[in-house]
Order: sequence, then C-alpha cells, then structure tokens
Amino acid sequence: MPEPILDLFEQSGALLRGHFILSSGLHSRQYFQCALVLQYSDVAARICGQLAAKFADTEFDSVISPALGGIIVGQEVARHLAKRHIFAEKENGKLVLRRGFTIQPGERFLVAEDVVTRGGKVQETIDIVLEHGGSVVAVGSIVDRSGDHRPNFGCRFESLVRLDVEAFNPDQLPPDLASIPALKPGSK
Repeated sequence: MPEPILDLFEQSGALLRGHFILSSGLHSRQYFQCALVLQYSDVAARICGQLAAKFADTEFDSVISPALGGIIVGQEVARHLAKRHIFAEKENGKLVLRRGFTIQPGERFLVAEDVVTRGGKVQETIDIVLEHGGSVVAVGSIVDRSGDHRPNFGCRFESLVRLDVEAFNPDQLPPDLASIPALKPGSK
C-alpha cells in the first residue's frame, strides 16, 4: 500500500517539490530523496523489509545494488532475506565492481534500488552481472516513478510505490519549471 510509504517520505522531508535534475538527466517537479527516510535505521528496516517480502519466494543467491542510493536498500533487503549484498559504484563515470566484490558464474541476483525513473543505473548494474557470468532474476525498488516509460529489465520488476511523476527532457521544460533554478540533490 503506497500511502504509508508516501506519508513517511512527506514526514521526513524526503519528498521534495520544486525544479530538480534527476540522475537520468530529466527534469521534474518532485524528487524522492530516499536517504532522508533511510537515515533512520528502524524506518529503513521496515520499508526494506516490505520490499524484501515481495521476493521471499524468489530463488536467487545474492543482492546487488547501484551506488549510491541503492546501497542501504540492497543491504537491508539482503539482511531480511539472509543473502549476501554487493554494490557497483562509479569509476570514470561508469558503474563497476570494486572493493574485491566478485560474481561467480551462474550466480543469480536480485538488483535492489531506491528510485527508478528510466532505469539507467539498474540496467548498468544488470549489465555488470551479465558480463561476469551471473544472471538477474528480479529488480526491486522502493519507488518506481517511471510512469508510462516503465523499463523492461528482462526480468520481474517490483516496487513498493508506483507513481506517474512527470519528467521532462531539458529542452522541453514547461514554463513554470523553466522560470526557476534547477537543483540536483542526488548523486552525480
């Protein structure tokens, strides 16, 4: 049920309103700063526990998440499901495995993310798993804000909240957004 999750975002100040540049490069009137909700370990455990429950009957070996936003989500989902968690992080503008993380041939993964708009970071993470001989059986996110542009990751995709939030290309901004400065509160 999305309402309690959205209430948590509102109460913690994690649902921002204004003019934002998303990590996808698109512009939006709303921004979900999951870190403001997930900074409270009891709330993070509750939210990510709900996400983990969606995959309790799914066969997989490990959880992987893209840095930075997905790290807490991935760690908590993995903890709830008693799985290993690794993450991919940016190096020279591209997500890569570092810190000695490995993927075994045939290892099955759940990709965990905080917010999906167009799914670029999730797809990069999936590509990393595939390049190392693993497979991705499912993707889970707290918020799916892709609306009519829901990405096809080639596997099951679940979220706690699915919203149709407007997002605009930089050259197609409506006048109200074009008239105010844009903020980029997320990871770069």
